[in-house]
Amino acid sequence: MTRLTPGSFAWLARHELRLAWRGRRRGGKRQALALVLLGLYLAAGMAVAYFVMGVPIDYRAEIGIGILAASVVALSFMTTQAILGSQQTLYESRDLDLLLTAPIEGRVVLLAKLAGIAGAIALTYAGLLLPVVVPVAILGHPHLLGVVALLVALALTAAAIGIAVTLALASIAGPRAARTVGQVAAAVLGGALFLFSQLSHGGHGRRSSFVVIFDDLRAWGWGETGWSGVPGHAAFGDPVSLAILLAIGVALFAGTGAVLQRLFLSGYQDAGMRLSRARPTGKASARLFHAGLFRPVLAKEWRLLARDPGLVFQVILRLVYLIPLMLVAFRGSGGLIAPGLAFASVLVATQLTGSFAWLAVSGEDAPELIAVAPVHKQRVDQAKLAAALLMAAPIAALLPIAIATVGRSPLGALVSLVATAIGGTIAGYIELKLAKPGQRSAFAKRRGGSAIAGILGMIVAAIFGGGAAAITYFIG
Repeated sequence: MTRLTPGSFAWLARHELRLAWRGRRRGGKRQALALVLLGLYLAAGMAVAYFVMGVPIDYRAEIGIGILAASVVALSFMTTQAILGSQQTLYESRDLDLLLTAPIEGRVVLLAKLAGIAGAIALTYAGLLLPVVVPVAILGHPHLLGVVALLVALALTAAAIGIAVTLALASIAGPRAARTVGQVAAAVLGGALFLFSQLSHGGHGRRSSFVVIFDDLRAWGWGETGWSGVPGHAAFGDPVSLAILLAIGVALFAGTGAVLQRLFLSGYQDAGMRLSRARPTGKASARLFHAGLFRPVLAKEWRLLARDPGLVFQVILRLVYLIPLMLVAFRGSGGLIAPGLAFASVLVATQLTGSFAWLAVSGEDAPELIAVAPVHKQRVDQAKLAAALLMAAPIAALLPIAIATVGRSPLGALVSLVATAIGGTIAGYIELKLAKPGQRSAFAKRRGGSAIAGILGMIVAAIFGGGAAAITYFIG
C-alpha cells in the first residue's frame, strides 16, 4: 500500500473521509439494524437487476427530464447539507487550531475539509442509489455506472457552493449571525423546490404540480439535448457528458480552495473571537428572580432559546415546511382540506413540543442543583413541560386558524386545537420521562434523545391526529 505524505492534500483528505465514514456509523443495536436494512435494500436491488437483466434500458427524453429534475433536487438538498457541514467545520471543529498552526498551507486544509464535506454528502446519497444502480449495471447495463460519476460531480459542486455561501454570510453578517442566517437559508433551500412547485401549480386544476412541471420541461425540449441533457446523458455513461460534469465539479472544488482560502482563515479566526456569550451588563439582577417555580423555569428556557440562534432555526425549519400546507389550504377546496390540516396540526404540535421538552432536559446546565433543591422533581418537570407547550403554541395555532377561516369549519378548528393541546402535552411528557441529559449542541442534529420517545411521539400524533381528522370530516 502506498504511503501518503503526511500533511499532503491526499493524506488530509483521507483523514477527513475517514471521519465522514465514522460519522455515518452507528454503534450497538442501531448499527446492526442499519446493516440489516442495507442488506435487505441490496437484496431488493439485486432482484430488480435480475428482472431487468434482459430488458434494454435506453436513453429517452422522458428519462432525461427525470434525471435533470432529480439532479436539481439532489443538488438543492446536497447544498443544504454542505452549508450545515461547512458551519460545523468553521464553528464547531476542534482540529482547525492544530491544522492551521501546522506547516501546512491553508489552501490544502480548506480543500481537505471540502473533501470531507463532499464525502459525507456522497455517502448519504450513495446509500440511496448504489444498492440498486450497481447491481443493475453489473447485470447487463454497465453504462448506468455513469450515475456514480454524476453523484460525485454533484457532491463536489454542492460542497463548493455550500462553503462559499457560509463564508459569504460570515463576512457580511458576522460569525454569530451567519450561523442563524446560514441555517435558515439551508432550510429554505431544502424546501424551495417543493414550494416552487406548489406556487407554480395555479391555473392547472387538480393536476399534480410535478406533472405540470414535467410537461412544461418536455414542451420546452429540456432534458434531451444541449446543457439540460448533460446530466441524463452522463448518467447513461456518455463519456463527453461525464467529462463535462466532472470537469465542472473538480474546477469548482479546486477554485474554491484557491479563491476562498483567505476568507476561510479570517472566518475561522472571527468565529473564535466573537462567538462568546454576551458579557454581563452590571445592571440590577433582581428582575431575573421570581417568586415560585414556574416563572423562573419558563424565563430560563426562553432565555436559553433566545441566546442560541442555532436552536431558533429548528423552529423556523418547521415554519418553512408548514408553508406548503398553508398554500394547499388557501388554494384548494373540498371536504378533505380541513381534516388534512387537523392531522397536520397535531403532527406539528407533537414534534415541536417533543423537541422543546427534550431541549429542556438535555440543556439543563445544573441537574445536580435541581436534584438537591427542596422542590419535587415532578413540579420541575411540569414547569418545563409548560414552557415547552408555550414555546410551541404560536406555531401550533396556525393550522387550527386556517381550518376555521379557510376550511370554514370552526368546530373542526376547536376539535383540532383540543387534540393538538392533548397530543402535544403527551408527546412532551414522554420526552421528559425518557430523554436523558446530554450536550445542548446535540439538539441541532435532531435527535439526540431517546429513539423510543420518538416512536411513541409519532404514535401519539397518529392517534390524536387521526381522531381530529375524522371528527373534523364528519362534523363538516
